[in-house]
Amino acid sequence: MNYIFQIFIKQENKILYISILITFLLISFYNLSSGFVMSSDSYRFTRWADSLIKLNFNFYEFFLLEKTPNRPSLFFFSVPVFLIALCKVLFGNGWQLYFLFLNLSLLLFSLIFFVKSLSLIGVRPIVISMSFPIILVSIDLLTYPKFILSDMIFAFVVVLATFLIVRIITKNKINYLNIFIIIFFLLASRPSAIPVVFAISLFLLIFKFQIFSKLRNILIFFTIILISIPFMFACIFLFLEFFYIDNEKVKYLIGMVKQGMIVHDRPNTWISAPNNFLEIVKLYFFRLAYFFSPYVSTFSKTHIVLNMIQVSAVLFSIFIWIFYGKNKTQLNLFFLFVILLSISVAAFHSFILLDYDWRYRFPIILPLLMLFPISLELIFKKIYKYNN
Repeated sequence: MNYIFQIFIKQENKILYISILITFLLISFYNLSSGFVMSSDSYRFTRWADSLIKLNFNFYEFFLLEKTPNRPSLFFFSVPVFLIALCKVLFGNGWQLYFLFLNLSLLLFSLIFFVKSLSLIGVRPIVISMSFPIILVSIDLLTYPKFILSDMIFAFVVVLATFLIVRIITKNKINYLNIFIIIFFLLASRPSAIPVVFAISLFLLIFKFQIFSKLRNILIFFTIILISIPFMFACIFLFLEFFYIDNEKVKYLIGMVKQGMIVHDRPNTWISAPNNFLEIVKLYFFRLAYFFSPYVSTFSKTHIVLNMIQVSAVLFSIFIWIFYGKNKTQLNLFFLFVILLSISVAAFHSFILLDYDWRYRFPIILPLLMLFPISLELIFKKIYKYNN
């Protein structure tokens, strides 16, 4: 077995390049064969893109459009609206197809930065290539690139942000200009970038002051966070309800909790309307869990199986890290960031809204799947005793 493994190592770069290419082509073929998809948000982006074109790409004037207290500033949609407007100007009536090509290009670059991040952290090419079958069967990557939305754009920026964090970890130096630029593009891509920015900021604070350097302390930190979030959200809910803030969005948030809503538009996930503090805590705990849920009764069998493969790979990776991650500071810091990112995004949407199609989970899929080849690297180092 060791001999076979050594043969693969000699050809590992070629195998990795082939893996990237095959994975990209197959995911692209699947998305192209399905054709682009226009959702209700797509038509809103299209309308905004038309307005931006009429304003000759004057963003100052554009940001003043539809300025209402209940809607986020149009700044938070700048990047996708600009790219849609650009496609409309350059390609006319066929702009949707070219926007799909743009999304697929961003998918390719996401895979490249996926590989670069893992290479920087010391994962060998042959081990990285073993993660591509998991990527290939990811329901999220097979679904969202074809949508005329901000999802693929935002997912790419999140992967790029993850790459910058890896560089900070490996070089032990924070480049604040790069961080500022990536935060700008995150916020300009989607309003729900807030938890990603929060995760980056908190990680940099932890990194700078070396608050957590041991695996045991990291695990205690995450345990406290996961227990605290539902209680904290329940307290915020009671505060909002008690003071009855006259805001439509706040009323909507309160109304969802009072209905026992877990996942929006999926009543089979809802629970009985909460009547006391602990039942509100229970509701938020279920929301947090359902953000990562691979199973809903209305999913097809194929959907459930593919989701289970993805979730199992991530859970397996965390399990291996817990057992073999001692005294591996760089790997521990990377796991810290990815799990912090995932919990932050999950918590934000658990409090605001869990969408029925789980599209808000899509941007963190590739960072989570980066954990899988790292865990394989830990196993192979343990078994075959090879050194970096």
